[in-house]
Amino acid sequence: MTNQTTPETTPETTPETIGYFGQFGGSFVPEPIQKLLDELEETFNRYKDDPEFLAEYHAYLKDYAGRETPLYYAESLTNYLGGAKIYLKREDLNHLGSHKLNNVLGQILLAKRMGKTRVIAETGAGQHGVATAAAAARFGMKCDIYMGAVDVERQKLNVFRMEMMGATVHAVETGTATLKNAVDAAFGAWMNDLDAFYVLGSAVGPHPYPTIVHEFQKVISVESRRQILEKEGRLPDAVIACVGGGSNAIGAFSQYVDDESVKLIGVEATGKGLDTHQHAATMEKGRIGVVDGMKTYSLFNEDGSVAEVYSISAGLDYPGVGPEHAFFKDSGRAEYTGATDDEAVKALLLLSKTEGIIPAIESSHALAEVIKRAPTMRKDQIIIVNVSGRGDKDVASIKDYLQEHPELA
Repeated sequence: MTNQTTPETTPETTPETIGYFGQFGGSFVPEPIQKLLDELEETFNRYKDDPEFLAEYHAYLKDYAGRETPLYYAESLTNYLGGAKIYLKREDLNHLGSHKLNNVLGQILLAKRMGKTRVIAETGAGQHGVATAAAAARFGMKCDIYMGAVDVERQKLNVFRMEMMGATVHAVETGTATLKNAVDAAFGAWMNDLDAFYVLGSAVGPHPYPTIVHEFQKVISVESRRQILEKEGRLPDAVIACVGGGSNAIGAFSQYVDDESVKLIGVEATGKGLDTHQHAATMEKGRIGVVDGMKTYSLFNEDGSVAEVYSISAGLDYPGVGPEHAFFKDSGRAEYTGATDDEAVKALLLLSKTEGIIPAIESSHALAEVIKRAPTMRKDQIIIVNVSGRGDKDVASIKDYLQEHPELA
């Protein structure tokens, strides 16, 4: 899939209104890919409410992934900040250390029913790649993971984990050699093997992927909604999650969308600052166009090519965003803000020191917003923040960052 898609590009294949969130979404892909997407959509629609499929899926969520994950009252962090009560949805305790397995298990079970024996995936921070490698190993499928060469270097631990489980990791050298280029390479590999199954890791891409990822990630808020009602007897005042492509945030928001009293807040990576070109603030700085087979907000250069983006986080340095998030932004249902590298690192250190929980650098962007917002709220108000992953994979990078910025330690 091309990395140079202008906002004015005409789709090769245009579906009807299905697959859209307002004006966002759709499927802008070559015909061979569209045929595969149509087959995937048919399979998904056949099984998403099928009792046997759901029983198998939820059995794996329970016995393989280790769900449900806790909703933890962060009392020390709450007391430190002196405002709203802060609850952590502990997706970092999911098997393999992030929310990614929720979606991967669902897609792999679809692939199994379609008779697929090889899966392809892209990954940035490596968590989706690790989850895909694990599920492929479990079901005896060949697995190829595409990862930007820059991310391969800064996420060596996750690369080795994938290889331990039998996956082949392909380092992508093109462009900025990060997540966007990995997505392009994965789509290209799929075009060369249309018998494979593409396990897309975020709530992005052509229809039906954003819908599929939402369906398999909604378990996060299905659980947290029930858990907060059990613990507090009411809904939270705000739910906060980091947003790159947006899968963990879609999962965290899903079951609160119809509750107008609950603020939904997505936090993007503003990198070295919005006054620089080194950020991934798609919502704040982007415009509407076509990227990776979908119509959404994206960061474009003046010539219409997709802009290079930056974040300390390998999982948030993506120039687009899921179309459902774009719809939430335009409709006003969700608020989107940002956190810089420095703010994210400070948040990571604060949670580590107050609660003994080391979050992923992606999740730390959401925590940075909690640090800003909680002190402005009443003590009887409640925030749920989605801790989308654990920080083991980021320890070496954070150590290096602190050596360069000792004032943050």
